[in-house]
Parts: sequence; C-alpha cells; structure tokens
Amino acid sequence: MKNISAVIGGTGLSQLAGFQLKQTLSIDTPYGPPSSSVLLGELNAVPICFLARHGNPHRIPPHRINYRANIWALKSLGVERIIAVNAVGGIDERMGPGHLTIPDQLIDYTSRRVGSFCDDDTKMPMHIDFTYPFDEKLRQVLICKASDLKLDFSAAGIYACTEGPRLESAAEINRLERDGAAVVGMTAMPEAALAREKEIAYASISLVVNKAAGRSNEEITMEDIEKVLATGMGDVQQLLHAVLSTFSEA
Repeated sequence: MKNISAVIGGTGLSQLAGFQLKQTLSIDTPYGPPSSSVLLGELNAVPICFLARHGNPHRIPPHRINYRANIWALKSLGVERIIAVNAVGGIDERMGPGHLTIPDQLIDYTSRRVGSFCDDDTKMPMHIDFTYPFDEKLRQVLICKASDLKLDFSAAGIYACTEGPRLESAAEINRLERDGAAVVGMTAMPEAALAREKEIAYASISLVVNKAAGRSNEEITMEDIEKVLATGMGDVQQLLHAVLSTFSEA
C-alpha cells in the first residue's frame, strides 16, 4: 500500500470513530515494541493506520513512551504522513479549555528521552533540518478543514514540550511564556524529530484540556481534564475525518 496516513492518538483518543479495522499488527522493531499494536484499516475508503501513543488501555506515561519504536513501526508500513493528537495546557490567554491549536513551532524542554535513531556508533548522525518542525503542507490542510468546520482553533502557536509526567510549576509556565510558548504538552518531542528523520510528514492537533499552572485560581484536576477531553475530542474527531478523507490511495 502507498500514500498511507497515520493517526497517533494521545490522551483521550484511543480509537478513531468510523474506522473500519482490517488488520491488527504486532510489529517487532529494532528498538523494542511500540506502545500498542498498529491498527490498519480504512476511513471512508482511505487507508489509515492508528497507533495509541500511551497504549490501549492508556498506561504508558509520556517520558516512558518508546517513540523510536512507534515511528519505526509506522514507517515500516509505508506511512507518509502522521497527524498526532496531543492534549496540552493553555499558556496564552486565548488557549482556553476546548480550544484546538495547530502548532507551527516547538521548543524541547525534555531531558531524558532518546531523540534520534542515530544513538550509537553504528549509524552516521542525521543533522536534519528542523527549522520548521511541523510539515507546512499538512498543517495547511488541517487549518483549511478546521476553518471549514468553524471550529474554535488557532492556526499557529509554539508548543513547549516538557518531560513530565508531573505538571509544571507556575514559575516554569512563566518561563515558557517568556520563551514565547502558547501551549505546553509532554509528547510532541522526540516524536516530531523522529518523524522528520524518517521523512514522514508530521503535524499536530493539540487540544487544550486545562489552563496551565498559575493561569487559573483553580487546582488542575484529572476530573476537569477528563470532562474537557470528553467534549473536545468530538471536535478532534470531526477534524480528523475531514482531513483524512482528502487523502486517497495513489
């Protein structure tokens, strides 16, 4: 198969509505097992792969995800583009709960993750151009369809990726804001860089599930986050359907 699109589902997205499952693939990679089996099927007759980033059921925290295995597995199936779904906190005042962001930049604040396939002496280092970490053509498709659907979204923003699994302190969020970040999450890196190394187009739909630390007088609770996920993922699913339907098998 050619021209395959993949969705990497994050927190709150463990399955894709309307997805017709054809195969469940357990893939061995040189980097160990992926987070979950890769689901191969179709959405409106378009070939799609789906991978649950945190496992299914959700069990793997952001800092322990085997990002290299996930990307390698998708590349082995011929995936040419990845739409990643990420749950994030809102730093910019416009980024309230339920808002969607199609980030155009990111800053990596992680410290313990393996960030490249060139991590030993057997492979030449790949100095990838990462000036624009998200694929612009794929971003523009997301932006166009989000606009058509009249969703509450931002067409740009800097994604700050922190180590996790704890949430950030108010002082850390102040620092990220000074650095220009609009949203904060824990899963875009090294996922985006690994996709670039494998020459896979990569873009993100980032759903704001809470105001970041210090941006609200309320305590951040999983109960509140889950409420936003329950409603916000409806918009994410709509956008995924609209975007994925534009790609057909070559």
